[in-house]
Amino acid sequence: MTERPEGAPPQQQPQPQDQPSASPPVPPPGQAPPQTPTQAEIPAQPAPAPAQTPAPAQAQAPTQAAVPSAYPYPNPQSPAGYGPPVAATTAQANPYGQPPGGYPSGGYPPGGYPPLGAPPATGAGGRAVLWALVGAAVASAAWAGGVFLLGKDDTEADLRGYRAKSDICPSVDYSSFKNEYPEEDDAPVNNSLKHAAIDQSYCSISLKESSSSTISDAYFSVQMDLHKKTDPGPEFTALWSEYDQRYDDYEVEKVDGFGDEAYLITEDTTSGDDTSGSRSATLAVRDGWMTYEMRWSAYGSSYDNVSMPDVDEVVEWLKNDTNATLDNLRESDGI
Repeated sequence: MTERPEGAPPQQQPQPQDQPSASPPVPPPGQAPPQTPTQAEIPAQPAPAPAQTPAPAQAQAPTQAAVPSAYPYPNPQSPAGYGPPVAATTAQANPYGQPPGGYPSGGYPPGGYPPLGAPPATGAGGRAVLWALVGAAVASAAWAGGVFLLGKDDTEADLRGYRAKSDICPSVDYSSFKNEYPEEDDAPVNNSLKHAAIDQSYCSISLKESSSSTISDAYFSVQMDLHKKTDPGPEFTALWSEYDQRYDDYEVEKVDGFGDEAYLITEDTTSGDDTSGSRSATLAVRDGWMTYEMRWSAYGSSYDNVSMPDVDEVVEWLKNDTNATLDNLRESDGI
């Protein structure tokens, strides 16, 4: 073997970042040249500098013909050096499908979205989503069926021919009270309310025993409500049938002969010949979606020379005048 002459520069090893030359370097004198592949085995394009020293001389390269590459550098999956080229990868039919090796992030491509055509989720989570969708569909179908069967809530109000009035007092009949209170009220109070949900008419009349009375000897009022959106039946029953829950002095009696249902509410806090205290009577009537109350009340004290009629007598007056007043309100013109 010939030794390297003195003073000759040391042989430079190729670095990984250097680009390969068109032909392999010539070995220094006295060193056996490395075995190179045949012409058929040499890749069509020059390979980058190997990261390690070339394979030993005795290693034989396979005789398989290299596949030409469209890129100037070897396939990244190929081993460094002049190893055998990797066969070209067949293009996938679906350009948006998941690559064979999976995505580096663990299941999704860059951008955070799952690949198109992903199979439906299975397991507990998938079943929960499936049942949620099925439940929503069933609920929608049930709602649609209910609307189809029941229709819209457009029930017409059952007003039985009653009409609300802005001045209801002229339609109020209180003739049964005029024997006890003969003095006429020249300025009765009329109130009314008209709304899409309810029409209301109210009248208040001051009852006096004589013209010398400076204040009212008794108070009398009538109110009629026409419920045009909701049936007042359940609330009317609850309010008047349990009216005695408010005060111990009230007594409740259900009476017949007035509309669909009627209740008589009475109160008397006087005792014996002592007229100090209060007496009152109310007749409440519901006829369809119309509700009505006629009220009477009187107050006395030991300082006043006031006589009050008995409650039982007033009850009969209320019954007579209620029938006459309801007839007038059915026949009268509305607001």
